[in-house]
Amino acid sequence: MNIVLLSGGSGKRLWPLSNDVRSKQFLKLLCDGEGNHESMVQRVYRQIVQAGIDADIVVATSSTQVEAIRGQLQNDVDIVVEPERRNTFPAIVLAASYLESRKKMDPEETVIVLPVDPYVDVEYFETFKKMDERVQQGDADIVLMGIKPSYPSEKYGYIIQGEAGSVTGFKEKPAEEAAAGLIEQGALWNAGVFAFKLKYLMRIADKYVSSRDFSYVVNHYTQLKKDSFDYEVVENADSLAVVPYNGAWKDIGTWNTLTEEMKEESIGDTIMGEECVNTHVINELSIPVVALGTQNLVIAASQDGILVSDKHKSSYIKPYVENLNNRPMYEERRWGEYKVYDYSQYADGTKSLTKHITINAGCAQDYQVHRYKDEVITVVNGCGELVIDGCLMKLSCGDTISIKRGQKHGIRAFQDLQLISVQIGEDVAEDDVEVLSWSWAN
Repeated sequence: MNIVLLSGGSGKRLWPLSNDVRSKQFLKLLCDGEGNHESMVQRVYRQIVQAGIDADIVVATSSTQVEAIRGQLQNDVDIVVEPERRNTFPAIVLAASYLESRKKMDPEETVIVLPVDPYVDVEYFETFKKMDERVQQGDADIVLMGIKPSYPSEKYGYIIQGEAGSVTGFKEKPAEEAAAGLIEQGALWNAGVFAFKLKYLMRIADKYVSSRDFSYVVNHYTQLKKDSFDYEVVENADSLAVVPYNGAWKDIGTWNTLTEEMKEESIGDTIMGEECVNTHVINELSIPVVALGTQNLVIAASQDGILVSDKHKSSYIKPYVENLNNRPMYEERRWGEYKVYDYSQYADGTKSLTKHITINAGCAQDYQVHRYKDEVITVVNGCGELVIDGCLMKLSCGDTISIKRGQKHGIRAFQDLQLISVQIGEDVAEDDVEVLSWSWAN
């Protein structure tokens, strides 16, 4: 069995903590049962392991999320990067091509595809074993997971069951009365989980690309139809089956639903009066947030902004923030994280960017060069090592280093390394970087 996790989205509904590079699935607001905070993607990975599923895991995502995935899951998963966002059908084909041409997966093996952020019980993942068995029976092209409805929802699509777990049809987001009738007939919510043999999908991909080689598919990605997997594959399948799941299943993509699953009422530097009712405060800033006498509120503060909202109204935040085009002020990387303290532009066109950078012990930034900015770095805690144009030097608290544009440089941390970085130039964007080859073993 092989598992493909689909990781996308820009996370506007959980603003200001989420942004274009830190979508909702990367927010560490849940509890792992041992007192540690974890994100949705970390929770899903942990549950797959707990379910005892022996499977290779591939995450299909965009380039903006690679660093966050590496930072949270390390090298425990393979990552397939979409050249551009083109919906779920091309993303799943790209992942399948990777499994076939790079991982040399047997075309008879089962592939199970799911979103990266379901809030579910471990039994959800144990259902994958039943889906795998049904795929291998060979009587269905695609096997779906169906959630037993707990109420007549207008938000979800419904799978209409036939005999012996067959699928006779679908109904997309019906009105409440129609949904109640579907539930009486045994219809299930569509969980957006698909299982199929690798060879089945690759035969469909052959209609769009002349080679199954992964590099070829990447380079000809625009030839794949920009459509959802449901419309392009599921609705055109000759035979479908469904395996029911009767456990917890919840979308926690809004502040209202997410706070229902948080174990703490406050995270970060916060003070809450005893008279606060059904209030959650999440503060990522270094200054305190105080809440007194509040009811049914979510208060979230980050470098990107501050939200104060009635919980039920919080699900309507998207149109208010979708046109905010400020650069992300926080980003998680495979080596650590950074927070932006200040961004300024001056009359002569020069720009400056001040960041607090954390490089985790044992990790290193890429050996790189900037073309349009100079950088001054001050070590405020920890120790490590710096390389500039091939020359090594030790770093310790209090050291200040000046790096001119065009100088090749990289930093690694022996202990957790805290840095203040000031970048100055005509372009201080993150994409002013050329990654070079360097081995710290040298």
